[in-house]
Amino acid sequence: MSAPRTTAWPLVALFTAGYLAPYLMPTTVGRLDAGLPLSASQAGAIGSALLLGSATAGFVLASRVERLGARRLARTGLALAFAGYGCAALTGTVALVVAGAILGGFGSGTATAVAATGIAAQHNPHRTTTLGLLSVSALAGAVYLTVPHLGQGHGQPLAAIALTALAVWPLTTRLPRHTPVPQTRRTAKTPLPHLRAGLLLAATLPCWSLAQNALWGVSGRIGLTQAHLTEATVGAVFATALGAGLLGVVGAGALGPRLGYALPIGGGTALIAACVILSASATDLTTFATGEIAWNLLYPIVLSYVIGLAASLDPRGRWAVLVGSASSLGTAAGPLTGSVLAAQAGFPTMGLILAAGLLLIAVPMTATARRAGNRTMPVVEITVEASAVPAQHAYETAAVAPL
Repeated sequence: MSAPRTTAWPLVALFTAGYLAPYLMPTTVGRLDAGLPLSASQAGAIGSALLLGSATAGFVLASRVERLGARRLARTGLALAFAGYGCAALTGTVALVVAGAILGGFGSGTATAVAATGIAAQHNPHRTTTLGLLSVSALAGAVYLTVPHLGQGHGQPLAAIALTALAVWPLTTRLPRHTPVPQTRRTAKTPLPHLRAGLLLAATLPCWSLAQNALWGVSGRIGLTQAHLTEATVGAVFATALGAGLLGVVGAGALGPRLGYALPIGGGTALIAACVILSASATDLTTFATGEIAWNLLYPIVLSYVIGLAASLDPRGRWAVLVGSASSLGTAAGPLTGSVLAAQAGFPTMGLILAAGLLLIAVPMTATARRAGNRTMPVVEITVEASAVPAQHAYETAAVAPL
């Protein structure tokens, strides 16, 4: 019991550093479009390349974290993230921005792989996941509120990700050199358990992530061009939405195992589909804010249960890393997909297409969750004293939440 408590917060910090890039994708893509000689589709493609680098790291490292060592891998990932995003932030050369984004994405994915493996080994992986979502939502919300006041250019959000990686580095001293493996798991090679459920979850999650991140990647442009809002107003909406997401995570933590997996994943995805339609069709502040806030309230709830489900399938964390990396593939394709759909069909039609995809993919995801329902779901106990500080700070400053 003591080991998880000593390693939980470094894992939460790594989770935050790894997930911050996708959380900031709307402002990153929007500022690449505005600050560099790029079209909207080209800016979306750079965002997709960044996230593809993250997904690649997850697939490469899924079964190697224990052997290579958590501390060494975490430090390598954070160093790559700092160097890559830092280079992309400081240069105006498109080729160097692309290279830095891909390198930084690989670093983010490496940090996420270490975090996912360590979280799966915790006594209560779902609780640690919710704490990670709280942390990254609060930080992303603060960035959304701050960036509009730091001038124009593409570098600010990228610099924020780089500095986060640098800030997390000292916490890696509390990670084990090698991920501890309990006595019951000390075998040379252990096959992946629950193969059918894990494969189905890994196959469906890219589509789930793609649909949502296609909208998330262009949400900034919807607010600016279709709803005719200022960048500061759009940033405040995103911050408020992420603050709502913090409340959603706290709510998911309080509910814990009471709802099982199927209802939060299936029902939550259906509600998200409705929010996607509302956000994509927004032409004013009220509609845009309502869609984004409701969507970001629901998204981390469903995501926390999906990650918890993956973690419960294999205590060594391999399914958690593989499913997370599969999700990153969809996340990576999201910005480019959203940009192309918006350019070809317009934002409202894009929303209808994405919502239909979400409803279709909710069926096999719910079926998988139902089959896993007879497994014991980790009890979620979010300590208010420990987690409410970042959540309250983000909410009180109108802070936010998506992918």
